[in-house]
Amino acid sequence: MEKGNTKEQILDVSLDLFSIRGFEATSISQIANAVGIRKASLYSHFASKQDILDTLVDVLTREFDAHSIFARADWDDPAFTQDKKGMTPEAVGAMVKGQIRYNLHDPKISKVRKLLTIEQFQNETLKRIQSKQSYEDVLKYNTGLIRFLIREGVLRDEDSEIMAAQFAFPISMWMNLCDREPEREQEAMELIDKHIRQFFSVYGKE
Repeated sequence: MEKGNTKEQILDVSLDLFSIRGFEATSISQIANAVGIRKASLYSHFASKQDILDTLVDVLTREFDAHSIFARADWDDPAFTQDKKGMTPEAVGAMVKGQIRYNLHDPKISKVRKLLTIEQFQNETLKRIQSKQSYEDVLKYNTGLIRFLIREGVLRDEDSEIMAAQFAFPISMWMNLCDREPEREQEAMELIDKHIRQFFSVYGKE
């Protein structure tokens, strides 16, 4: 097997195992067996299990920054907002549910989220990434969205950060529910619809 492909396979398998068992509970032998190589062969690609995790974190952080809607969004940029003029509650709901479905069903994003959930209390680096991705980026993105909707005259001009928290964090809770119990996705989506309609009912301009 080509060395480059083997290294990528080790990373993919490690993410699979880390997202189910956690980092500490996964051994080098388990990773090697899952890849189908000898333990000694794995060490020709990575110096240690920590080296695998560090490489995963570096690769996945760069991918997140390049592709995540939270990292790429700029609600003050006319080029970003030009197709978002005149957004209705229904349009916002469709946008949010599309983002959620992507995050729930993209295999790599889903596994990374589970890995961060497991390891956030044991690994300082992963704790910081978890705080950034699940709190800071979410709040920044939704504060930008709320301020945009205020400028558009859709929502009343109140504390945009608090409005963003009230809007976003119940949705994050329902997404976490779907991670634990995937069979409840339809229920979560219906609750998100009701939540968004009520949010606009409370904060929408007359």
